Amino acid sequence: RYIELSNGLKALLISDLTQSESNKEPVAKEEEDSSEEEDGDSESTNEDSSCVRKCSSEKQVTVSSLQLLHFCRYSAAALCISVGSFSDPADLPGLAHFLEHMVFMGSEKYPAENGFDAFLKRHGGSDNASTDCERTIFKFDVQRKYFREALDRWAQFFIGPLMIPDAVDREVEAVDSEYQMAQPLDSNRKEMLFGGLAKAGHPMSKFFWGNAQTLKNEPREKNINTYERLREFWRRYYSAHYMTLAVQSKETLDNLEEWVREIFIKIPNNGQPRADFSDLQDPFDTPDFNKLYRVVPVRKIHALTISWALPPQGKHYRVKPLHYISWLIGHEGAGSILSLLRKKCWALALFGGNSESGFDQNTTYSIFSVSITLSDEGFHNFFQVIHIVFQYLKMLQSVGPQQRLYEEIQKIEASEFHYQEQMEPIEFVANICENMQLFPKEDFLRGDQLMFEYNPEVISAPLRLLTPATANILLLSPEHDGLCHLKEKWFGTQYSVEDIPQEYCDLWAGDFPLNPDLHLPAENRFIATDFTLKTSDCPDTDFPVKIIDNERGRLWFRKDNKFKIPKVYARFQLLAPIIQESPKNLVLFDLFVNILAHNLAETAYDADVAQLEYMLFPGDHGLFIRLKGFNHKLSLLLNLIVDHLANFSTTPNVFSMFIEQLKKTYYIILIKPDQLGRDVRLQILEHHRWSVMQKYKVIMTDLGVTDLMDFVNRFKAELFVEGLIQGNFTSAESKEFLQYFIEKLQYKAPPAEPPVLFRVVELPQTHHLCKVQSLNKADANSEVTVYYQTGLKNLREHTLMELLVIVFLCLNISATTQILFDSSFRYQVYPSCRNTSGVLGFSVTVETQATKFSTDFVEGKIEAFLDNFEEKMVNLSDEAFQTQVTALIKLKECEDTQLGEEVDRNWFEVLTQQYVFDRLNKEIEVLKNVTKDELVSFFMEHRHASSRKLSIHVVGFGEKEKETHGDDQSSSSPESQDTEEKTSSYGDVSELIFLPASPILAKASRITDIRAFTSSLNLHPYHKILQ
Repeated sequence: RYIELSNGLKALLISDLTQSESNKEPVAKEEEDSSEEEDGDSESTNEDSSCVRKCSSEKQVTVSSLQLLHFCRYSAAALCISVGSFSDPADLPGLAHFLEHMVFMGSEKYPAENGFDAFLKRHGGSDNASTDCERTIFKFDVQRKYFREALDRWAQFFIGPLMIPDAVDREVEAVDSEYQMAQPLDSNRKEMLFGGLAKAGHPMSKFFWGNAQTLKNEPREKNINTYERLREFWRRYYSAHYMTLAVQSKETLDNLEEWVREIFIKIPNNGQPRADFSDLQDPFDTPDFNKLYRVVPVRKIHALTISWALPPQGKHYRVKPLHYISWLIGHEGAGSILSLLRKKCWALALFGGNSESGFDQNTTYSIFSVSITLSDEGFHNFFQVIHIVFQYLKMLQSVGPQQRLYEEIQKIEASEFHYQEQMEPIEFVANICENMQLFPKEDFLRGDQLMFEYNPEVISAPLRLLTPATANILLLSPEHDGLCHLKEKWFGTQYSVEDIPQEYCDLWAGDFPLNPDLHLPAENRFIATDFTLKTSDCPDTDFPVKIIDNERGRLWFRKDNKFKIPKVYARFQLLAPIIQESPKNLVLFDLFVNILAHNLAETAYDADVAQLEYMLFPGDHGLFIRLKGFNHKLSLLLNLIVDHLANFSTTPNVFSMFIEQLKKTYYIILIKPDQLGRDVRLQILEHHRWSVMQKYKVIMTDLGVTDLMDFVNRFKAELFVEGLIQGNFTSAESKEFLQYFIEKLQYKAPPAEPPVLFRVVELPQTHHLCKVQSLNKADANSEVTVYYQTGLKNLREHTLMELLVIVFLCLNISATTQILFDSSFRYQVYPSCRNTSGVLGFSVTVETQATKFSTDFVEGKIEAFLDNFEEKMVNLSDEAFQTQVTALIKLKECEDTQLGEEVDRNWFEVLTQQYVFDRLNKEIEVLKNVTKDELVSFFMEHRHASSRKLSIHVVGFGEKEKETHGDDQSSSSPESQDTEEKTSSYGDVSELIFLPASPILAKASRITDIRAFTSSLNLHPYHKILQ
């Protein structure tokens, strides 16, 4: 239901209530809460543990991942304001972003600083906000019974925020931390450099992030009152008639309308016109744009980006001309740009188009970019790569828009829209409230997804503008190190600028010939046309059943009878005992999977665009194959993958290309503090785990194609294949999948089933510290993880640990205040329950910057936080404790909102060979009789002198660490780098650098040789959590 309030706010109300549901869950009345004064944490606690080994033996549970299990009972709201960083005043860069932070800091009605975050934590909710160029979005979710009160508290951001002066300096530190964490990311550095090419005075050239320099230090020097300017900015731009609101809940539409009208009518309307930048067209119509920019990246990658600044295309959303063009540019099948570049071994990946972020598309322009990940050979021939792109564009311009291709894309998008699975409510309402700023109300739900009408003139207009003469070229490469003498002001990016060589200017200005290898794609044979729901050929079951079990494989199956969509999920693990024999085998395995994906890319691309998704990735113990999509043509895709696996081959050129790429991949992992910390921790805990650093050393040796083919033949000779199939399939069809593996690969069964877990060391009953230097000297970011090993436990203790994590963040304890007594850590504190190859433990992880705090200091604060938590938990009332237990039970009781959630849960059981498919029910039974005393006692087991405690520090570069470690430390700020005598931006990553502890941690036993330390420890037996 769409409504407009008298103050100008527009709202879309979404009721999840179905006729079969009753209002079992009462709405909580607004309550006086004595704990409101304590701070809350506004961000989720999810830890990014992505790695080249994407399937780990460690399962991590945080509050966020528990919430992601089920969202069906969650209510959510999002509000979009048509103001963003374009409106920043020239003398206060980052003010819009800063204001987005400051409105969280209490309101006239609810004055507690961060009180809204604390309220959400108590009731299992989460929130977030983001500032774009022309829009700012706020969003939250919470248990339904607290939704009414949460709406009222949240609306105060826009009705009467306090933004007290005392909070300004504290929150500036949070903004500054975000800025410092963003510095090592090449995507942010590229955007900052690119925006700086805009005409003087255009908002694209502004510094959107903001930091301590722009929001605190410089304003003080210039006698600018940041607090007053914040309030002035809020009054001018946080006006009701600029706002669109979307709410979703299991309430009636009448209830939702009553609440929205009652609460949000209080938002003031200042009567002023909204910010409008549409008159500032052609921001990049400047000589600085059409040049070649060479850039030194943080990561060791070669990347080419060719960009054009086009007139704004948002108004053509019904045609979506850039989507049509990008679909062809980004095509990977026969006749495409990437197909030709891959054959030449010049490129590994290509993305073409517009991301539709505010940076890429706003009212002043739309970017169209072609971004290519180059091989070493491609880098040395990058002008020829550019020429191939221009040849393809010229071909598209000469043949013009094609109705056949448009209708094919249109058909694919329509099928996906019609059969799409539910999104998480918080993400859905965030998407909708932004759509409400962009489209008429009849297209709020579909305007960003569907292609409505074919119009060749609208498509041709931007296509004609994609010419060599108007292109900007950005070339990233580590080979530019030491050759780029310019430095971008805010992120310190080193770059150089030069004119395009005259020979290429002359070539591209003329009528250059087309390349016969470049042509339009053929008709797609993978597009589904049969969406019939199949009749089951076996009894319905609540959980997967085993339909094949023999020495060569095992298959689990469940026919979907709930979601009733014509889709299938199929997942397989090909377990091979040779993978973990040595670091060399692991490297060869990574090469094998990467080259297999490369070999598949062209022939399987049609399946990919037809919404048949597939992924191949190397697990710790086997090859993982994941497929998802419309069932009609899914078997064609699986057969194609298995055929390529059976007939695997490669060439020396392709092999060399991926050798170089994997060197870069391992390097990138090792220079990231979070991934280095994870690698060190698991190398200590998991026996016989080979580290990324060991793999990096192997790949720097002389490997050859013969090594790879010998490994692949051994891999394929002896396998155990296990799979899970769920969805719109019969058991007979599912059996054919496993049978195809067996027939095509002709493999033998291993003597015994390969393990799917590592054995885990038993840590000593004392505190050990492994403190290593970050391997990126330009990175101030540090990470501290304090891990307590619990040991071999059963399902009850694992459930207790999940509850402990919930209570951690729901006790009205702000991790911010308890750890560092300011707001600079609101986004980087992660309490986690860890299941490491079946061995239980918990940890607290903090991300900080060496420019602010030393890691030893942070560890001390973590310990203070844990002491405080212990006291809070002991004093927790039985009623408050039961509230948290009930909240966790409700999360586990919620029905899945999409088939993929059920599949993920069942696949974890298959992946770990535990097969406890009703684990949630068993955990619920545990929670029903757990007591506070039991949880306190469980926690206290980890908090005595003989606890098995392991601290992992990855130490960034900055003045706070320099105070401890001397001249080996250097500041990572762009300003200080100007005064440093630099040689190379890239350090050695082949050896860990172990650092001493300061007197603060003098009692901890240092680990300076991981293998020597672990070799003396006892090993736990393989352990599964079955009961």
